[in-house]
This record gives sequence, structure tokens and C-alpha cells, in this order.
Amino acid sequence: MLPVLQDLWVSLVRSSLVGFANYLVPLMIGARDMAFPRLNAVAFWMVPVVGILLMASFFVPGGPAQAGWWAYPPVSLQNPTGHLINGQVVWLLAVAISGVSSIMGAVNFVTTIVKMRAPGMGFFKMPLFVWAVFSAQIIQLFGLPALTAGAVMLLLDLTAGTAFFDPSRGGNPVMFQHYFWFYSHPAVYVIILPIFGIFSEIFPVYSRKPLFGYKVVAISSLLIAVVSAIVWVHHLYVSGTPAWMRMLFMVTTMLVSVPTGIKVFAWVATIWGGKMRLTTPMLFALGALIMFVFAGIVGIMLSSVPVDVHVNNTYFVVGHFHYVLFGTVTMGLYAAIYHWFPKMTGRMYYESWGKLHFWLTFIGTNLNFLPMHPLGLQGMLRRISSYAPEYEFWNIIASLGSFLLGMSTLPFIFNMVVSWMHGQKAPANPWRAIGLEWLVASPPPVENFEEIPIVISEPYGYGKSEPLTANIKAPSDSAYKPFA
Repeated sequence: MLPVLQDLWVSLVRSSLVGFANYLVPLMIGARDMAFPRLNAVAFWMVPVVGILLMASFFVPGGPAQAGWWAYPPVSLQNPTGHLINGQVVWLLAVAISGVSSIMGAVNFVTTIVKMRAPGMGFFKMPLFVWAVFSAQIIQLFGLPALTAGAVMLLLDLTAGTAFFDPSRGGNPVMFQHYFWFYSHPAVYVIILPIFGIFSEIFPVYSRKPLFGYKVVAISSLLIAVVSAIVWVHHLYVSGTPAWMRMLFMVTTMLVSVPTGIKVFAWVATIWGGKMRLTTPMLFALGALIMFVFAGIVGIMLSSVPVDVHVNNTYFVVGHFHYVLFGTVTMGLYAAIYHWFPKMTGRMYYESWGKLHFWLTFIGTNLNFLPMHPLGLQGMLRRISSYAPEYEFWNIIASLGSFLLGMSTLPFIFNMVVSWMHGQKAPANPWRAIGLEWLVASPPPVENFEEIPIVISEPYGYGKSEPLTANIKAPSDSAYKPFA
């Protein structure tokens, strides 16, 4: 059951970010649509197929996949039911199809960004969300084929009698770990890079300042994509990895902190001294940034071989992972939903409900995942059904946090549904933001722009007098006016 639920959650988050990118990237670069709409549709309709297969794995003989979400052989090669089609097979088929879908989507995004930018929009006039999506999809193109190939090879071991990873027949099970982690650690950056792009869009708007170090922040996204390709072995420190390889990948893993640190300092410098407006999107972005900094510090600890070996397979790793994937990514996604909600729906959300949602989420997230760190340092293993009495206090705190976190979704759902149906009509540019997406109606017309814009300035000119485009006039509630 665990690999199915884990994959469903990660797929939901990733699909939400891909949906945002599909919606925003053409708007932000002045394009009428993605480069290959039919390819886009095919990649999209493969996603429900993946979801159906994952859910179907619960009902085939033997039940769902039982080998963990990473499906390490030889455990994943066991087939006690004797049936050719079992939960593990169906799960692997879903993973392989998901990989093909994501590769197709990556081709579409990269082509769209490279070939369909508006006249005058060079690479260093693109919004940083576009830079982030571009970098994330480069990781997809170069990393995802390894995981897809590994899944197909494991599927053949289970169904066609091959022995790529079966140690009893001369296969190498550790090789699958390399296939798996070569993509599955960079997959974290595939998910979090668009969130970094969201931060870069939101902080200037609600601070009323140009983004600090725009070009350096843009290049840092590409640097993250490059360095992410040489960090995967830190997941294999306890898999018989030679000492020299441990040291090499410890250094490369620590190296990721350089481009991410550049981004954090740029965001803090953007906020510093600005005329901050603590609306719901800004609160969620700030909360996500705080939790990312904490997760990053813990990540540096985990890159160290001695620390990683000590806390391997404990709650410490679970806490770190969820500060990244929930504390940063999900809260950043909430920030994006609130920020672009008027653009997508033409309606304003209810600010008081949004702030209630933020505080419940922020407090619940910290109560849920922070206790996992001391538990892991004390040696509490993950994936256990019971625990020793000395772990009781922190587990009770974590359970209370999880209930609060679950309750936090109720005001969000209420706000989105009621606002979409009955919310106040949104002006064309309610945040007085700078960006091509705010120069069209809300919601945008089918093909985004009646006339393709001609870009003449950088995207973060808050406090400056020059317009963004030469041929499309900013709406009356223009970004070039300060907040009242």
C-alpha cells in the first residue's frame, strides 16, 4: 500500500505544478499556446491511466505492491502469489507510463520556451518562473530515461524471465538503486524548482521592489539542474558504496547549497526594506521559505556521511523530506493558487479565510514534522507499526500536528469553492503585478493574446517608469503605482 499512496501523493503535487506551468508559461512568454498541443494532450491523458493502474493494483491477486516506493530488488522480485499479473507488476507498469508522459511533457516545455518567446524577450528577460520550469524540464529530459529504463528492466525480470537485477541468477540489485536514484533525487528539484520560480514572482509583487540579482538567480536554476545530476549516490551510502565514492558525492551534495543559497539571499534582499503587504500569497511564500531554509540546513547534515549513516532509515530522514515536499512545495503551491486565483477564475478569494488556512497549515506542518527530527536522532526507525515508550511524547505531538494539518484543508476548500462561485469580480490586475499574464483579461481568452506582445524591459521593474511592452497597454490598475 505504501508505494501506491506515496506515488499518488507525489504524482498529485507534480501534476499540479505541471498544470500551473502549462497555464502560466505561454502567458508569461507571450505565446498563444504550448508548442505541441497534441503532444501535450497525449501526455496529459496518460496521467489518469497511471492513476487508474495504481488504484487497480489494490485489487489484483496478491494486493498492491509491497516492496516500498523505491521497489528495490530482490524484494520487488518476490511473487508469493504465483500470478503473472500482480500488484508489483501493475505498479511498475504505471511508473513506466508516467515516465514516458513526463518525458513528452519535458520536450514540449523546452521547445515552447526556446522557440516561442515573444519578440524582444531574450533569455534574460524571461520571468524566473519560466527559468525554473525550463531548468526542471532539462532534469526530466536527462534523468527520467534512467528511471523509466530501470522500471522496464525490473518489469521484464518479473514477467519475461530476464535477470537484470536478480542476484540468484547473476543480476545486480544495486544497479537498480543507481537507476532509481539517478532520477529520483533530482526529481525533488524537478518539483521544487517551479516553487522557487513562484517565490521569485511573489516576493517582488508584495514587497514592491525589483527582484535582487535577477540574472544570478536565473543562472542558479540552471546550476541546480546541472549539480542535481551528480548527487544521487548519497542515497547509497549504506549499500556497499566505496569510501572514495562516498566522499565524492558528499562534496557534490553539499555543493547544491551554493545555487540554492544564492536564491535565498536574493529573496531576503528583495524583501528587505520593501513595502511588504502580508496578503495570503505572501504569507504562504514566507512560510514556505522559512521551512525550506530549515530543510536545507538539515539536508546539509544528511549529506555528511557519518550523520547519514547514523540516521539512515529513521524518522529524521522522513522529517527532512516532508519539510521539503510539504513544508516548502505544498505551501509554495498554495501561495501560487492564491496569487493567480483572480487570473484563473476572474474572482477574488476571501482574504480572512486564506489567512486562517495559512496559520493552520504553518502550525500543523511544524507540529507534525519537527518532532520527527529528535525521534530520528534517537534511533526511531520509519515504517514500523509500534514504537518504544521513550518515543511516545514526540509521536503524540506529531499526531496532533497531523490532525491540525488535515483540518487546515477545510477553510482552503471552502474558500476556493465559494469564491469561485460567488467571489467579488476581480479587476484585471488586482496585485498591480508586472508580467505579461496580467496584461490580458481574467480569465485569459482561449489563445491568450489577440496581438503578440513586444517586450522592451525586464520583468521586475517595480518602482521604475518604463512599461513592460511596446504594443500592449497595462490595465488601469497598473503595476507601476505603489500600494495605497
